[in-house]
Amino acid sequence: MHKVWKWIEQKFVPKFRDGYTVSQSIATEFKNLYGVEYELIRNVPVLKTLMAGIQPKDKIVLYQGAVNEARGLEFLIPAMKNVDASLHIYGDGNFLEQTKKLIAQNNLQDKVFLKGKVLPEELDNITRQAYIGLNLVENTGLNQYYSLANKFFDYIQNGLPQVSMNFPEYKKINDEFEVALLIDSLQQNDIANAINKLLNEKELHSKLQKNCMKAREMLNWQNEEKKLISFYKKLN
Repeated sequence: MHKVWKWIEQKFVPKFRDGYTVSQSIATEFKNLYGVEYELIRNVPVLKTLMAGIQPKDKIVLYQGAVNEARGLEFLIPAMKNVDASLHIYGDGNFLEQTKKLIAQNNLQDKVFLKGKVLPEELDNITRQAYIGLNLVENTGLNQYYSLANKFFDYIQNGLPQVSMNFPEYKKINDEFEVALLIDSLQQNDIANAINKLLNEKELHSKLQKNCMKAREMLNWQNEEKKLISFYKKLN
């Protein structure tokens, strides 16, 4: 599959001189490889009014999004044996059956729960009541290494501190806003240690939560759409 996408990229990107992509690292790579200067339009959520009074009921660790290969689930599930909290997984994908097997193999049926798919507005409410969000990505290529996942911004938008990867785009945003704990690898101990740090250090969790509330005022579609509109106007 990676070879197919690489062939498509090599064949078509140079022919489309006007375009945009979701991360600056990808835009820079396109310029270096193909000589095209693509705009940066990030896939950030709409800024919504947060309901007052929603607080985590329990220390729930949340994974939302595609339950697919290369999302770190084979490392996350066994890591939960060393975490004193429950993991709720919302989503579906090509790694779902393997995830079920991992839960059973590690005897985590009472700690890791597969919640399936829910509507976006319902997921927002669920996210606001979680304690920690997870954004785990395996470094299987530049597409993953330069990624800027939707859930990274969804957690910020809903005021949820998260554990994310120490990849260039996440680091760049975290250096500016400090909304996450970044991990260098998907080793089970690294995942468990980061989750436990946020679970146990209330001041750190509160700090990241407050930073999310500030960052969401900047990282939202109301701001990002202005760049998209400007991009299309320049094409006329």
